[in-house]
Amino acid sequence: MKECNKTEKWPPEVKQTPSRFRRPLSKYKIIRNENCDNCGICVDVCPYGVHKFVGKKVQSPNEHYCIGFACQGTDHYCIDKCPQNALSLVQNPTMEALGDHRWPADLILGTWYQAEYGRPPAHLEYKIGDSGDGFDRLRFNFELDNQTPTSWEIDPEISTSIELNRRGDNRPQVTISVPWYGGGMSFGSISLTVMLARAKACAAWNTFTCTGEGGYPDELVPYKDYIITQIATGLFGVREETIKRARIVEFKYAQGAKPGLGGHLLGDKVTPAVARMRQSIPGMSLFSPFPFHSVYSVEDHKKHIDWVKEINPKALIAVKVSTPNDVDMVAIGSYYAGAHIIFLDGSYGGTGAAPDIAKKNIAMPIELAVPKVHRFLVEEGVRDKVVLMAGGGIRTAYDIAKIIALGADGVVTGTSELVALECTRCHNCESGKGCPRGIATTDPRLSAMVKLDWAAQRISNLFYSWYLQLIDILKRLGMKSVKELVGRTDCLVYIERYEKENEKK
Repeated sequence: MKECNKTEKWPPEVKQTPSRFRRPLSKYKIIRNENCDNCGICVDVCPYGVHKFVGKKVQSPNEHYCIGFACQGTDHYCIDKCPQNALSLVQNPTMEALGDHRWPADLILGTWYQAEYGRPPAHLEYKIGDSGDGFDRLRFNFELDNQTPTSWEIDPEISTSIELNRRGDNRPQVTISVPWYGGGMSFGSISLTVMLARAKACAAWNTFTCTGEGGYPDELVPYKDYIITQIATGLFGVREETIKRARIVEFKYAQGAKPGLGGHLLGDKVTPAVARMRQSIPGMSLFSPFPFHSVYSVEDHKKHIDWVKEINPKALIAVKVSTPNDVDMVAIGSYYAGAHIIFLDGSYGGTGAAPDIAKKNIAMPIELAVPKVHRFLVEEGVRDKVVLMAGGGIRTAYDIAKIIALGADGVVTGTSELVALECTRCHNCESGKGCPRGIATTDPRLSAMVKLDWAAQRISNLFYSWYLQLIDILKRLGMKSVKELVGRTDCLVYIERYEKENEKK
């Protein structure tokens, strides 16, 4: 794989990709009363396209473009400029019901903005959530200083690429141009259109996306150079031909959102197409066991890896594990079993398909697991021979940079890509036919709500915004490569500690 996709411009072009809904959710509501005489002053003063004429009448406001009370005191605050006092501004009450603490309404809207424009918003949150824990308590040192806003420029002297094979085992060297790739989302959990959109976006960014445990649909073959195929405990859709076509094969031993529970696809989502791929019966719920029943030791683990290496002599091997207390032992065992990539999946990940009781109570948070494994691999003298990827709750470019600073080489993304497609985090992924917005569903009528080119461009735009932010973070830290950031915990501070130290002063 080359440093960039030879069929595309690097970095991939941003194309504004508006919402597919006629009335997108917005942070603010603009109320226009009967005093409005369609004078058009609001159209003239608003630089954001909130107000527009349709014929001789001012149409209903495009509220999702409004930056709200940030306009107060400026010469383009439409509320004050209206000569008839026909406009008023309030915060949209829907925001109180949208999202959750990890994905609050502002962060969801901020991600939608990035997916539309390919850059961070000036009026919405795009760095952290509202959980009060984990990544939301960590800050880079430079964030604590008053700094001038960034210009969001690409710097060709700063490298964001990482290599995925460090074993020196004569297998191909694979380089991805950004330090992230897409995590497993199977055909069954999401629609085929969404799978293709993820693949198309990742191909443009010279990185990978994973099939998940539902098999490798033939429609993905045109993107085979950018596909990771997964072998999970249920062995659904695992075929020798798909292993031979993959450049990376991932063994999924556990998922951070539901360790010890295995996989679960309810019958309503098992359509005839999904059943054919998984060699099952339509309408029947499908369960994956928690363990591979053929793996109870590192030696058994090595036999699995050797099996795939024999089938495909050019494939790299990734191992996906959750984060138990002895995750460092799991990681070193995977290295000695022959893995090239160790993927730690923490407890914050997973869609609405994962039970809350599992997500909130079982696995170790990823920001604790990564430094634990990183330090142990350093002590064992093998850290430079294995790639450590981290997932499970990576939402933003700042999350990506923080987990790399804690010791990962790169990250595995998931939910953020679905949010880019206007997921509202309603947690109905497994209810009935699945997502009412056509994302996490296999129902043909619901899936038709998402168009391939639109979805691929939205994900690509989000990646572009992340790319700009990552370059900016590295520049502020005085680094020329994302590899310099690995394990640099000295660049991070817990916000409470900083505040307490300032109080003492």
